[in-house]
Amino acid sequence: MPERKPRKDAVRNREAVLAAADGLFARRESPEDVTMADVAAAAGVGKGTLFRAFGDRTGLLRALYEARLEPVREAVEAGPPPLGPATPPARRVLAVLDALLRFKLDNRRLALALEEGGGGGLYGAGHYERWHGLLRGVLEQVPGLTADSGFTAHALLAAVRADLVEHLAGPAGVSRDELRAALAEFAARVLGADGPALEPDGVRAAGPR
Repeated sequence: MPERKPRKDAVRNREAVLAAADGLFARRESPEDVTMADVAAAAGVGKGTLFRAFGDRTGLLRALYEARLEPVREAVEAGPPPLGPATPPARRVLAVLDALLRFKLDNRRLALALEEGGGGGLYGAGHYERWHGLLRGVLEQVPGLTADSGFTAHALLAAVRADLVEHLAGPAGVSRDELRAALAEFAARVLGADGPALEPDGVRAAGPR
């Protein structure tokens, strides 16, 4: 049997919910201030519709996070250098980490809410497994790198954890440019590579609008 397409009203409801959640997380000071009831009211749908579509609050957070992250994922999987597959491995690792850092900076409250939430938190999220698997695979191609690629991928991803990014960009007052430069230097030392010329901080991943 052919796969059934979602009804148009279901698609509209999903888009409305994601847009409403996107706006709420951008405006609220703390991620915990946003409830499912808040999102349902802002989207103009019933709570039952919300739970049927996303399961729970963690499911909603993951859906919104994935929607915002999609441009980055596409660039890494099929885009040109410095993120795409044709990039030399050491440079690609550095570029991917920089892209993830910029994404976390642009989506601080949402990233923090998802990584501190239920369902396994950061390490239980599907996107973490994908990024870890990607970095591990690219690290295995870096000439002269003798460290365990799986552990190294975890260690590098720890440098862009949402709670660390929030602390550094918030209370510690570290600027965006300083964070990017520090991460590039750290990752380059781990890889035994030259530090990269960072990409212009222009196009950023965005959520549904």
